[in-house]
Amino acid sequence: MLRIALSKGRIFKETLPLLAQAGIKPLESPETSRKLILPTNQKDVELVIIRATDVPTYVEHGGADVGVAGKDVLLEYDSNELYEPVDLKIAQCKLMVAGDPNKVIKQQRLRIATKFVNVARSYFASKGEQVEIIKLYGSMELAPLVGMADRIVDVVDTGNTLRANGLEPMEHIADISSRLVVNKAAMKMKYQQVKLLIEQVATAVG
Repeated sequence: MLRIALSKGRIFKETLPLLAQAGIKPLESPETSRKLILPTNQKDVELVIIRATDVPTYVEHGGADVGVAGKDVLLEYDSNELYEPVDLKIAQCKLMVAGDPNKVIKQQRLRIATKFVNVARSYFASKGEQVEIIKLYGSMELAPLVGMADRIVDVVDTGNTLRANGLEPMEHIADISSRLVVNKAAMKMKYQQVKLLIEQVATAVG
């Protein structure tokens, strides 16, 4: 059995046409089904529906053989145990430092609100800056508005939410898109099956 880990929402919807090119179609929708493992039209392939941030963990520890995860999640997870053979070029956005460029910051250490703790720490360290990281799980834009943080590190798509809250993108950290990730053990144990999937998905991406 080949298990493919996907998360609900945008990534699932944008991955479906790529899987279809590989001849894989789910028999149920994760939006209507309560099942966490969805059968497909191929008896030896099933889809595991999990949170986006958990995809690399499931793939690394063998809960799934392959998965689709955003580069932002993979940068934060930072594992040497996963292959990233294909950039799917979907769910594209940017990982940015954002804030109010007109705000005067008095203290020496910037306070950074983000869920990307490892990425933010590495980025500012590469600039020789020591920062205080405040971990949040959502509504990053609120932190500067209530004086809890000076800047945020978050994914930016259109930038409309930032602007609506008086913030602007200030520094570019990375371009983000979703990647096909593969468990190293599965690459050896299920080589032909995984290799064929990689080739078919890569062809679909073009």
